[in-house]
Amino acid sequence: MRFAHHPGRGGRGFGRMGHHHEHHQHRRGRRFGRFFEHGDLRFVILALLEEQPRHGYELIKELEERTGGAYRPSAGVIYPTLALLEDEGLVALAGGETGRKLYEITDQGRAALDANRTGVEAVFARMEEAARSAGPVRPRVGRAMMNLGMALKTRLSRPVTEDDLDRIVGMIDDTAAAIERV
Repeated sequence: MRFAHHPGRGGRGFGRMGHHHEHHQHRRGRRFGRFFEHGDLRFVILALLEEQPRHGYELIKELEERTGGAYRPSAGVIYPTLALLEDEGLVALAGGETGRKLYEITDQGRAALDANRTGVEAVFARMEEAARSAGPVRPRVGRAMMNLGMALKTRLSRPVTEDDLDRIVGMIDDTAAAIERV
Protein backbone atom coordinates (compact mmCIF):
# COMPACT_ATOMS: atom_id res chain seq x y z
CA MET A 1 0.00 0.00 0.00
CA ARG A 2 1.51 3.39 -0.99
CA PHE A 3 0.72 6.68 0.65
CA ALA A 4 1.22 10.26 -0.36
CA HIS A 5 4.75 11.58 -0.13
CA HIS A 6 5.14 14.08 2.66
CA PRO A 7 6.30 17.42 1.19
CA GLY A 8 9.72 18.53 2.30
CA ARG A 9 10.89 15.08 3.32
CA GLY A 10 13.29 14.66 0.42
CA GLY A 11 14.62 11.22 -0.27
CA ARG A 12 14.90 10.15 3.35
CA GLY A 13 12.66 7.11 3.03
CA PHE A 14 9.51 8.68 4.37
CA GLY A 15 7.37 8.34 1.25
CA ARG A 16 4.87 6.06 2.94
CA MET A 17 2.98 7.07 6.02
CA GLY A 18 6.01 8.39 7.83
CA HIS A 19 8.44 7.78 10.63
CA HIS A 20 10.79 4.83 10.53
CA HIS A 21 10.97 4.07 14.26
CA GLU A 22 8.41 1.48 15.19
CA HIS A 23 8.42 -1.55 17.41
CA HIS A 24 6.36 -4.68 17.30
CA GLN A 25 5.53 -6.86 20.19
CA HIS A 26 6.75 -10.41 20.13
CA ARG A 27 5.45 -13.49 21.85
CA ARG A 28 7.51 -16.65 21.90
CA GLY A 29 9.66 -15.34 19.08
CA ARG A 30 6.94 -14.64 16.59
CA ARG A 31 5.55 -11.32 15.57
CA PHE A 32 1.90 -10.60 16.21
CA GLY A 33 -0.24 -7.54 15.83
CA ARG A 34 1.58 -5.96 12.89
CA PHE A 35 -0.67 -2.97 12.49
CA PHE A 36 1.81 -0.49 11.11
CA GLU A 37 3.67 -0.61 7.87
CA HIS A 38 6.86 1.42 7.74
CA GLY A 39 5.97 4.78 9.26
CA ASP A 40 2.19 4.41 9.64
CA LEU A 41 2.35 5.24 13.34
CA ARG A 42 2.95 8.95 12.79
CA PHE A 43 -0.29 9.31 10.83
CA VAL A 44 -2.23 7.20 13.32
CA ILE A 45 -1.00 9.59 16.02
CA LEU A 46 -2.21 12.53 13.92
CA ALA A 47 -5.62 10.86 13.60
CA LEU A 48 -5.84 10.34 17.36
CA LEU A 49 -4.84 13.95 17.97
CA GLU A 50 -7.47 15.06 15.47
CA GLU A 51 -10.06 13.42 17.75
CA GLN A 52 -8.76 15.34 20.75
CA PRO A 53 -5.50 16.74 22.17
CA ARG A 54 -3.59 14.09 24.10
CA HIS A 55 -0.49 13.50 26.18
CA GLY A 56 2.05 10.90 25.03
CA TYR A 57 0.96 8.48 27.75
CA GLU A 58 -2.68 8.84 26.63
CA LEU A 59 -1.63 7.92 23.09
CA ILE A 60 0.12 4.80 24.37
CA LYS A 61 -2.97 3.74 26.34
CA GLU A 62 -5.34 4.53 23.46
CA LEU A 63 -3.32 2.42 21.02
CA GLU A 64 -3.21 -0.43 23.51
CA GLU A 65 -6.96 -0.18 24.08
CA ARG A 66 -7.83 0.02 20.38
CA THR A 67 -5.83 -3.15 19.69
CA GLY A 68 -7.32 -5.10 22.58
CA GLY A 69 -3.91 -5.14 24.24
CA ALA A 70 -2.18 -6.73 21.24
CA TYR A 71 0.07 -3.69 20.70
CA ARG A 72 1.43 -1.20 23.17
CA PRO A 73 4.02 1.20 21.80
CA SER A 74 6.81 2.10 24.16
CA ALA A 75 7.52 5.62 25.34
CA GLY A 76 10.73 5.31 23.30
CA VAL A 77 8.59 5.12 20.17
CA ILE A 78 5.81 7.61 20.98
CA TYR A 79 7.79 10.54 22.35
CA PRO A 80 10.39 10.73 19.55
CA THR A 81 7.56 10.47 17.01
CA LEU A 82 5.73 13.34 18.71
CA ALA A 83 8.96 15.38 18.70
CA LEU A 84 9.40 14.69 14.98
CA LEU A 85 5.79 15.66 14.25
CA GLU A 86 6.28 18.84 16.25
CA ASP A 87 9.51 19.67 14.37
CA GLU A 88 7.62 19.19 11.11
CA GLY A 89 4.83 21.53 12.24
CA LEU A 90 2.22 18.75 12.14
CA VAL A 91 1.47 18.93 15.87
CA ALA A 92 1.88 21.68 18.44
CA LEU A 93 1.86 21.89 22.18
CA ALA A 94 -1.52 22.82 23.58
CA GLY A 95 -2.24 24.13 27.03
CA GLY A 96 -1.94 21.61 29.79
CA GLU A 97 -0.77 21.07 33.31
CA THR A 98 2.90 21.73 33.97
CA GLY A 99 5.31 18.91 33.33
CA ARG A 100 3.05 17.06 30.88
CA LYS A 101 3.06 18.04 27.24
CA LEU A 102 -0.38 18.09 25.67
CA TYR A 103 -0.25 17.79 21.88
CA GLU A 104 -2.80 18.90 19.31
CA ILE A 105 -2.87 18.56 15.54
CA THR A 106 -2.13 21.66 13.43
CA ASP A 107 -3.72 22.69 10.14
CA GLN A 108 -0.60 21.41 8.38
CA GLY A 109 -1.01 18.12 10.26
CA ARG A 110 -4.65 17.87 9.15
CA ALA A 111 -3.60 18.37 5.52
CA ALA A 112 -0.97 15.62 5.81
CA LEU A 113 -3.50 13.35 7.50
CA ASP A 114 -6.12 14.04 4.82
CA ALA A 115 -3.59 13.05 2.14
CA ASN A 116 -3.13 9.70 3.92
CA ARG A 117 -6.66 9.14 5.28
CA THR A 118 -7.29 5.88 3.36
CA GLY A 119 -4.13 4.29 4.76
CA VAL A 120 -4.95 5.42 8.29
CA GLU A 121 -8.44 3.95 8.02
CA ALA A 122 -6.91 0.64 6.93
CA VAL A 123 -4.63 0.66 9.99
CA PHE A 124 -7.57 1.40 12.28
CA ALA A 125 -9.49 -1.49 10.68
CA ARG A 126 -6.57 -3.87 11.45
CA MET A 127 -6.48 -2.56 15.01
CA GLU A 128 -10.23 -3.12 15.44
CA GLU A 129 -9.93 -6.66 14.10
CA ALA A 130 -7.15 -7.39 16.59
CA ALA A 131 -9.28 -6.02 19.42
CA ARG A 132 -12.25 -8.17 18.37
CA SER A 133 -10.14 -11.31 18.16
CA ALA A 134 -8.40 -10.57 21.47
CA GLY A 135 -11.69 -10.46 23.31
CA PRO A 136 -11.64 -9.55 26.99
CA VAL A 137 -8.79 -11.91 27.91
CA ARG A 138 -5.63 -10.11 26.84
CA PRO A 139 -6.32 -6.68 28.41
CA ARG A 140 -7.47 -8.20 31.71
CA VAL A 141 -4.50 -10.56 31.98
CA GLY A 142 -2.14 -7.76 30.93
CA ARG A 143 -3.53 -5.48 33.63
CA ALA A 144 -3.16 -8.21 36.25
CA MET A 145 0.44 -8.88 35.16
CA MET A 146 1.21 -5.16 35.36
CA ASN A 147 -0.24 -5.09 38.88
CA LEU A 148 1.97 -8.01 39.87
CA GLY A 149 5.03 -6.37 38.34
CA MET A 150 4.36 -3.07 40.09
CA ALA A 151 3.77 -4.81 43.43
CA LEU A 152 7.05 -6.71 43.07
CA LYS A 153 8.97 -3.60 42.07
CA THR A 154 7.54 -1.65 45.01
CA ARG A 155 8.21 -4.41 47.52
CA LEU A 156 11.71 -5.21 46.23
CA SER A 157 12.69 -1.54 46.37
CA ARG A 158 12.79 -1.96 50.18
CA PRO A 159 15.15 -4.28 52.03
CA VAL A 160 14.13 -7.94 51.70
CA THR A 161 15.10 -10.67 54.13
CA GLU A 162 15.77 -14.19 52.96
CA ASP A 163 12.46 -15.24 54.56
CA ASP A 164 10.59 -12.43 52.75
CA LEU A 165 12.13 -13.47 49.45
CA ASP A 166 11.22 -17.12 50.05
CA ARG A 167 7.60 -16.10 50.78
CA ILE A 168 7.38 -13.89 47.66
CA VAL A 169 8.83 -16.61 45.41
CA GLY A 170 6.53 -19.18 47.03
CA MET A 171 3.46 -17.02 46.36
CA ILE A 172 4.42 -16.59 42.72
CA ASP A 173 5.11 -20.32 42.32
CA ASP A 174 1.80 -21.20 44.04
CA THR A 175 -0.08 -18.80 41.79
CA ALA A 176 1.56 -20.27 38.66
CA ALA A 177 0.62 -23.78 39.78
CA ALA A 178 -2.96 -22.71 40.51
CA ILE A 179 -3.27 -21.11 37.04
CA GLU A 180 -2.06 -24.32 35.39
CA ARG A 181 -4.81 -26.25 37.21
CA VAL A 182 -7.62 -23.96 36.03
